[in-house]
Amino acid sequence: QVQLVESGGGSVQAGGSLRLSCATSGFTFSRACMGWFRQASGKEREGVGTVRSGGITTYADSVKGRFTISRDYGKNTLNLQMNSLKAEDTAMYYCAARPSYLSCEISTDFGYWGQGTQVTVSS
Repeated sequence: QVQLVESGGGSVQAGGSLRLSCATSGFTFSRACMGWFRQASGKEREGVGTVRSGGITTYADSVKGRFTISRDYGKNTLNLQMNSLKAEDTAMYYCAARPSYLSCEISTDFGYWGQGTQVTVSS
């Protein structure tokens, strides 16, 4: 079955960096649309960005230039490098997968989700 396991969350001061990872199994990672999402306490879930099977990425305006999504095809792992973190980046971060897709956007219905990893940025 499809499994997505996030790691790498933690607490960091504003301006710092964190790298999240999402270990995947149960589907063909190289062909899937993958995404990162986040949900702050009391707020709706929002998209951070997506990456197509070939590596093309899209990002939310709020993280452009600061966050980078990448894929490690050898390890079937999705990564999220977060730099210049701000207090408003504090949230639970989730990775998501859509093994077969026509479009790969934040609005895509991903279907599979990890359990999340908490990121806390102090100002």
